[in-house]
Amino acid sequence: MAERIIEFFVPSGIEPERADKVFASEFDDVSRTRLQKAFEADRVTFDGVVIDKRFKVNRPGLLRAVLEEVEAGNGPKPVDIPLEIVYEDATMIVINKPTGMVTHPGNGTDESTLVHALLHYTQGQLSTVGAPERPGIVHRLDKETTGLIVVAKTDQAHYRLAAAFNERNVYKRYCALLIGVPSKASGTCKESIGRHPVVRTRMAVMNSGRPAHTDWMVEQRFGDKASLVHCVIHTGRTHQIRVHMAAMGHPLLGDKTYGFKSNQLREIDVPRVMLHAAELKLPYPDRNEPMHFQAPLPTDFNAVLNQLRGSNLSESELSSR
Repeated sequence: MAERIIEFFVPSGIEPERADKVFASEFDDVSRTRLQKAFEADRVTFDGVVIDKRFKVNRPGLLRAVLEEVEAGNGPKPVDIPLEIVYEDATMIVINKPTGMVTHPGNGTDESTLVHALLHYTQGQLSTVGAPERPGIVHRLDKETTGLIVVAKTDQAHYRLAAAFNERNVYKRYCALLIGVPSKASGTCKESIGRHPVVRTRMAVMNSGRPAHTDWMVEQRFGDKASLVHCVIHTGRTHQIRVHMAAMGHPLLGDKTYGFKSNQLREIDVPRVMLHAAELKLPYPDRNEPMHFQAPLPTDFNAVLNQLRGSNLSESELSSR
């Protein structure tokens, strides 16, 4: 039977936490049922010693679990959900993902993910890499983030696209709306990012994290209350732009996880985390030639921009952060 091995090196400074909860926070695409079966089969270890799910992780070390892969018939089912196709051929699809759509199934998700929609649209003709829960998924976008995401139809395309992402041979530009205005017109963030040691659903800038690199440039200022910023990411850490901008003191509009407060812009309706994957350049998986895709700002993003451009808010109306 096929197996999947998941590993996580626990950093120093972690708050004591049960092993099953650590795994759940680090691998949100793995169901609790699969983890439970691994624990019951004595296939979960910490630094090589078999542990049960109640084991409390309170020091650095390697958590490792061997999971049985789910049979294909037990994976996500096709669901007829409309998709905006930017590009498609026999090897790959580029989607303009709407807000509110989760990329792939995981803990707490329903049958409205991009994977469910793709299985219906392609009649199951997706790469088997990552199957059954993540067929074809090369990278992902957060639930509220809109914009471009590339999906592989064949295994060969999947491996080549994944290599391009891993080797940083992909250009990814995002548009973000920030609270306040950075003091410089442009800059670079290279602070490492890791899982927050206490709030495990969050990420944080930390010395023990993984390298992360974001270039940013202010595109438009709205007085001193907000700004439109273009971000180019050279790495793909979870919540990377959100964490880096918050660390600069400028959380994204709508991003309550990283510091945005609903009363900060009292007269502006902010429906979500204002982040959009606007531009993607990558090598074509079957030929040595570049591909270039762009996705216009969605309606809700433009609506917030129009409110900011037309508002007469003064500096005093921007609540303190």
